[in-house]
Amino acid sequence: MGQVARPERFPARGCTIKAVTSGRKGKQRGWFRAILTFFVVLIAGFYLLCGAELVALRWVDPPTTMVQMQRRIEAWLHHKPYVKRQQWVPLARISPELQHAVISAEDGRFLQHHGIDWKEVQKVVDQDMEEGRLGRGGSTITQQLVKNLFFTTSRSVVRKGIEFTLAPAAEWVLPKKRILELYLNVIEWGPGVYGAEAAAQSWYGIPAARVNRDQAARLAAVIPSPLRRKPARMNTYSAEILRRMGQTGW
Repeated sequence: MGQVARPERFPARGCTIKAVTSGRKGKQRGWFRAILTFFVVLIAGFYLLCGAELVALRWVDPPTTMVQMQRRIEAWLHHKPYVKRQQWVPLARISPELQHAVISAEDGRFLQHHGIDWKEVQKVVDQDMEEGRLGRGGSTITQQLVKNLFFTTSRSVVRKGIEFTLAPAAEWVLPKKRILELYLNVIEWGPGVYGAEAAAQSWYGIPAARVNRDQAARLAAVIPSPLRRKPARMNTYSAEILRRMGQTGW
């Protein structure tokens, strides 16, 4: 007897749709995992590079910073001449008056905190909330050093957040004197002027070691806005810095 052919069975339509949907979801999850992994690796790599550079900075002076590169690129984009003036000097060759003036102006509790001045942070947050805005300064010298080394002058919540994580790391790796030495040698003090030695030479025609008390206060007053301010015009703010220095016993 011949065998009776059995009718071929086809999968139900509903099962096919479920399989297709499941496949799409699987692909989406795969893409999401790949993107997430990419960003995790990117962030981890960034922190590893920053950490390695901070360790190296215990002994090596940085040849440039992100802010310095930013200024060079800006000049190139706007077809303006750019001359970088910077001469590295050890902390011992920077006037104590200038060291004290900068600390008094920028970070009065520099010698006490560990990268973040939480009292100043609370003060800034309270004032910003009263004024209905966020993002005012309050950065410590360590945070400003991190910004100069690894970021540009553009402001963002992301940059501020990374500063908050890198500043304590910098304090853990670097001694306070080295942090101050790095800061005083890399910060901007005028168009193309970087560091205390170039600032003293450019504005007063003297080495940083010979900067007196009044000159120190005026140079420190320029730091918040170095492309617009000039020491000779900083009468009011320099007087405030001198008052703070006196209160500290300097």
